[in-house]
Amino acid sequence: MNLPNRLTLARMFLIPVFLAVVTLKIKYGDIIAAGVFVLAASTDGLDGYFARKNKQVTTLGKFMDPLADKLLVSSALIVLVELGKISAWVAVIIIGREFMVTGLRAIAATEGVVISASTLGKWKTVTQIVAIVAMFLHNLTFQLLGVEIGRAAMAVAVFFTIWSGADYISKGWHLLKKGEY
Repeated sequence: MNLPNRLTLARMFLIPVFLAVVTLKIKYGDIIAAGVFVLAASTDGLDGYFARKNKQVTTLGKFMDPLADKLLVSSALIVLVELGKISAWVAVIIIGREFMVTGLRAIAATEGVVISASTLGKWKTVTQIVAIVAMFLHNLTFQLLGVEIGRAAMAVAVFFTIWSGADYISKGWHLLKKGEY
């Protein structure tokens, strides 16, 4: 059990903490939940950094890292729908894209093709994290300016989700046909 895998597991263990903070209706719960979410999300970049830097990429890490990411984001989106902060269609688009890319990668893997994370996929992740945090902060930092940053950030996240999903389908389909990637 190396450091990158421990960070990935920490992200998974923070999900129930995040959910508990949100659902227990404690004072400043949404702000605390945003902090827990940021802490959990930050382990994503750290685990990859340490895995590559220390040459500690493992099969367990390759499986658990994307699973932890999907569980964290999906949990937050489902809670936001439950709280009435976002529409269900937003969560369906974002979660559906994750299933689609995971399925495409699984098909590619059976053909010996590895579909790595793209730059667009990384932007998608960043915009989703920013949007989720903004939604939990209730526009706190932008109230004085009268800017509804949470909804705008979520719109940007949906845009990057759709764009990166289409990019994965396009590139994955063509490279699977050629036997490359």
